[in-house]
Parts: sequence; structure tokens; C-alpha cells
Amino acid sequence: MNPNYILWAIPIFLLSIIGEFIHNYFKKGGKDFNFEDSITNLNIGVGSQAVGALTKAGLLMMYALIYENLRFFSIEPSWYSVLIAIVVFDYVFYWAHRWGHEWNIFWGAHIVHHQSEEYNLTVALRQSWFHNLLAFPLFLPIPFLGIDPLSFGAAAGIVTLYQYWIHTKAIDRMPKWFEFIFNSPAHHRVHHATNEQYLDHNYAATFILWDRLHGTFIDEKEECIYGITTQLKSWNTVWANFHFYAEMWEGSKQLKTVKEKIALIFRGPEYLGRLLGQVSDGGKTATSVVKKYATETPLHLQIYVSLQFLLLTYFLTAYMGEIQNLTLFYQVAFFFLICLSTLSVGAIMENKPWFYIVEIARFLMFVPLYNLCYHNYFTEWYNLTLPLSIIMSAIFTVWMLADLYVRRLRPRMA
Repeated sequence: MNPNYILWAIPIFLLSIIGEFIHNYFKKGGKDFNFEDSITNLNIGVGSQAVGALTKAGLLMMYALIYENLRFFSIEPSWYSVLIAIVVFDYVFYWAHRWGHEWNIFWGAHIVHHQSEEYNLTVALRQSWFHNLLAFPLFLPIPFLGIDPLSFGAAAGIVTLYQYWIHTKAIDRMPKWFEFIFNSPAHHRVHHATNEQYLDHNYAATFILWDRLHGTFIDEKEECIYGITTQLKSWNTVWANFHFYAEMWEGSKQLKTVKEKIALIFRGPEYLGRLLGQVSDGGKTATSVVKKYATETPLHLQIYVSLQFLLLTYFLTAYMGEIQNLTLFYQVAFFFLICLSTLSVGAIMENKPWFYIVEIARFLMFVPLYNLCYHNYFTEWYNLTLPLSIIMSAIFTVWMLADLYVRRLRPRMA
């Protein structure tokens, strides 16, 4: 569960996304990409990795304690222990994923991965900020089987990375023998679809055989419509992670007894939909045609947002790489700054009037915190980071103030 495999994969992710966009642009005019949607996917992924950097060491420690003290027998660490771990991890993942769609407590987190109304490689990175914390206990029987932490970590990394490439339309079908055994882009497109016949199918991560075995497999026949059955209609990264739990709270108010309220946690999303009037016929419904949520971000702000994402990606990689060397104060402070940055970018793309204040406040927090950290831990770089961060923050602040004047203040004064 060490996050370093993701750290090393980040450049590959970005290059492959650029490649997919170029391919899609020349083949389809870029219609499978929406700027705001893609940036939101990536920013939610940034937040997810920031949470992982804080928590994965603790989760792995929990796994190791069970392995060291409570395992029933031992499998000697080797290449075949990794293969065994992959199969076991993948099967447990199937059930964790399936319950993630069937129980509200899990779906409230996993829904984040399904909110995008596009289907491209950026969607693979759109992961809940805390779904791993909720689902990890489901994997804790594995150490009892004697699978050591390193083999488990390797299996988790391989299974996680495998799922990246299946989030694309660029690959139509794989060979039949491959799609009989393994998950593929066609199989996973079905999983992300809101077409009524496709809902709640193809839960597998690596081996689609699990779905064939348990009767949850369905083949791709008609074009998929993506997203969730009740649109999010927001680029707000924080709201994306918590909106379903807010809906659960509203739904619980419709229930009279404590027992019913607790049971809501373990019921399915369609039950909550009936409580909230989102499902009218008592079943799982989805419209055949949905107008995608969209906003118009001016070109100069698209450039601004893109630059912020690149800087945020650099900041995330530095955070993940050095987190073990930082005190708890810096770990939490930088985590808060990362989440605030993703929230602010979403507000920019939604044209919220308060994003100017948040952006300037973010710069004012970033400069002293960043440079204080470098002064304490990386003194050889301090003389470079101090003037560079001040200059960049000043440029971005002027950029924000100029946008505020041109788009809001000058029209009022005219």
C-alpha cells in the first residue's frame, strides 16, 4: 500500500492523457474531453492521493500487525506469493467494489468515481478522498492467509494500475480470449454507464471472470451514457466527495425510527432515491439522454487553471515524496492547502464570486508555509524557493485582480 508506485506513475498518467487527447482531437474533434470536467477529475485525484499519503502508512501497519501476530500459516515471499496475492486481492476487490454500489455507506464515497459525464483516462484518476479508508477493512482477512505486506502492496499496486488503461474510448475491443478472462475498456465502459440495462454490472478490477462467475457480467451492446443517475452539476471537489452523504442525511429525515435510519446505511442507493423522489417507479432508472453539465471558462482562466494544476501536481509529488520526513504540522497544513487549491479551481470554473478571495488567501498562506518548510528541511534550496514563490504568487494575484476588474468591476462602473 506504499503510495510510491503512484508517485512514479504520475508522469506516465499525464503523458498518456495528453496522448489520448491528441488522438481524440484528430479523430473526433476532442468531443470526449471537456476542459472543466477533465480538470475536476484530475483535481479530485490530487486530493485522493494527498489523503493516501497521510493514511496509507497507517493502513499498511494495521495489515502488518495482523500478518505478524495472527496469520494462520505463511507463504514464503516470492514471485508466486505476489501472483497469489494478485488473485486474492482482485477477488476481494470485486466484492468491495460490488458492495460499493449496493450499500449507501460505501456508495457515498465510491460515487465520486462515477460522477464524470465523460469517459477518458482522467476519469481513472477521479477517486474518492476516503473510500480506501472505508473499504480497507474488507481486505484485512488477507493477512490471515499468510500473504506478507510486500506481496500485498505489490498486488494492490498492480491491480490499481491495471485499472487505469481501461478508462478510455480509444480502444474499442480487445481479442475475445482476452475479454473472456480480463477486464477491458469495453467491459468497464458498461460499468460506468447509466443506461438502465447496464446499471450495476462488471465490478471486476483485473479478472472479469469474477463477474461471469457471480452473474454480474454484461457485454457492451449499445453506446454508453456516463455519469450518475442524478447529476452532480458542480465542479466543487469537496462537494463531490460529500454530496451523497448530505442526501443520506436528508433521506434519514423521512424515516421515523432509529432502526430505519441505521438501516439506511446498508440499503442501496435506489432506496434513498425513492425517499428523495429521485426514483419515481420504485426501481433503478436512468434517462436515455442527459444534457451534460457544462460551464464556460474564459480562455485566460483556462490557462490560469491549467498552470495551477501543473503547480499543484508538482506540489503533490513533493508532498508524497517527503511526507515521512515532515512533522505532523506540515503534513496537515500542506494537505489542507492542497484540498483548498482544488476547491478554489472548481470555484473559478463555476465563476463563483468568492474565488478571488480564496485564491489570494491561498497565495498568502502558501508563501510563508512553503518557505518556512524549505528553511527548516531543505536549506540548500531556500534561497531559490523564496524569491521564486513570491514572484509567482505576485503574478497570479495580479492576474486575479485584473480578472476581477475586467469582468466584474469595470462593467459596473461603466
